[in-house]
Amino acid sequence: MEDNILSEFIRLSFNEDTGDGDHSSLACIPEDAKGKARLLIKQSGVLAGVNVAEAIFKYSDKSILIDILIPDGTEVSQGDIAFYVNGNLQSVLRSERLALNVMQRMSGISTTTRRYVDKLKGLDTKILDTRKTCPGMRFLEKEAVRIGGGYNHRMGLFDMIMLKDNHIDYAGGIKPAIERSRNYLKKTKRDLIIEIEARNLNDVEEIISVGGVNRIMLDNFSVSDTRTAVGLINGKYETESSGGITIENIRLYAECGVNYVSVGALTHQIKGLDMSLKAMKD
Repeated sequence: MEDNILSEFIRLSFNEDTGDGDHSSLACIPEDAKGKARLLIKQSGVLAGVNVAEAIFKYSDKSILIDILIPDGTEVSQGDIAFYVNGNLQSVLRSERLALNVMQRMSGISTTTRRYVDKLKGLDTKILDTRKTCPGMRFLEKEAVRIGGGYNHRMGLFDMIMLKDNHIDYAGGIKPAIERSRNYLKKTKRDLIIEIEARNLNDVEEIISVGGVNRIMLDNFSVSDTRTAVGLINGKYETESSGGITIENIRLYAECGVNYVSVGALTHQIKGLDMSLKAMKD
């Protein structure tokens, strides 16, 4: 996670939330008041976003002290305390909601990812996320996937050539889509992998005959057709199953021998992990 991207995210988030001041705190909390709070876990899951929360509190007030008890990636249970925060109360209260929003969403993603990862124990298949993310939070959501044990697909449109159905149709077919992409990379001197979507077994055969790609995505294939496609490809290209993948059937697809399974639900069908920041009195 790049520090400059995180700092900009925090800056924009504070501007959105604070405006011209946290008037609730300004109205009733003395400017020099100091105190302590604890981050209380209220639901079992996989914790994520602790380091981001620390950065949020520190951005608000460099003098705030964070005592981290549970690091990112740890399985937590109701009643656990993830960290203590100590410092200026106006600063703590100003940071509270932003830190919780980030941690709840990231922990929900890492918890879901871990459930999928656990389904593939003993297999070599890796679980990938997708671009189905919340705008402005993609870097955090993909970090949460990694914390949960998954892997990142491309970060955006800039770090891979991914020829999906619409690209293929607009380009006039599989062959021109691949050939134009290879020419583009040569012309622009870019070193990007090329992935192409196959919609059926006929597409798989045509892609193999054309060549020039790194990975073939088997989109919305049945388990049976996935097994057949993997046999046709025979290790010549990386393979990825996508579309219609659920927690119930993911192992069946992985057992076909694909290298990757991409799951949009890791980031776009998420319920945040329940937690709260609670004041501590002397």
